Amino acid sequence: MKKIVVLAKQVPDTANVTGDAMKADGTVNRAALPAIFNPEDLNALEMALMIKDKIGGEVIVISMGPPKAVEILKHSLYMGADRVMLITDRKFAAADTLATSYVLAEAIKNIGNVDLVLAGRQAIDGDTAQVGPQVADKIGYNQVTYVSKLKEFTDDYLIVERDGEVQTEVIKTAYPVLLTVTAEANTPRYPNCRKMLQYFRVDLKDNFSEDELSVAKENDWIIPTCTIDDLGLEEDRCGLKGSPTKVHKIKSIMLKGGDLKMYGTEATDIRQLVRDIMKDYVEVN
Repeated sequence: MKKIVVLAKQVPDTANVTGDAMKADGTVNRAALPAIFNPEDLNALEMALMIKDKIGGEVIVISMGPPKAVEILKHSLYMGADRVMLITDRKFAAADTLATSYVLAEAIKNIGNVDLVLAGRQAIDGDTAQVGPQVADKIGYNQVTYVSKLKEFTDDYLIVERDGEVQTEVIKTAYPVLLTVTAEANTPRYPNCRKMLQYFRVDLKDNFSEDELSVAKENDWIIPTCTIDDLGLEEDRCGLKGSPTKVHKIKSIMLKGGDLKMYGTEATDIRQLVRDIMKDYVEVN
């Protein structure tokens, strides 16, 4: 039975960016934007579930983020994930891709015996496409990036298509391997109604009252969390301390249309149009 880990991230909805989207220090002001499941991470989760549906396996979704990231973990359970885990600690704040990949890699090692790691190609709040490859490097796995189609999979190998710069490549790979997945790979399934009823009470331990806690433990309603101490991480490699990438400058670019000039259909109007075009685009010697 394959053990599959999906890396998921809760991201600001970049389709609804406001003037308060960035802080003075160049980091994202996440409190000012609605949070959503990173779109291509949903494609990665769907691919994991497709594999599980055909050859069996255990799908574990892990997310590094603040406590409210529990929302996408619950969504993962609704879709069919077997287990979820939140990696959360204030010391992880403001992490760049290097620090993020370090934490995620150590979490995967902590799970142990992982056959396949799936992640979205990139997160819409950064668009770097670096975390997946950096995680693969840190855990010592082969990697295939920009996977646009899962063609064939068995207990021994995977065959995938990846979008190259000038061509589509077909790659056969053995396990263990890490894949980063594009939006073209599949269409994520809708949450399952039965699973929504099964997991709707699931939450973080701190969100249960003392009276509810014993019942939550009996019913496995508590989403496990890991901190920097739980994973035994080096603090200097986490968060802002472990992030060599620094934002030099933030600049808002406003695109404005040019002046609009209307022309009629009379001969004099057409002659004027031709004159205006020649004035702007034709050099007169």
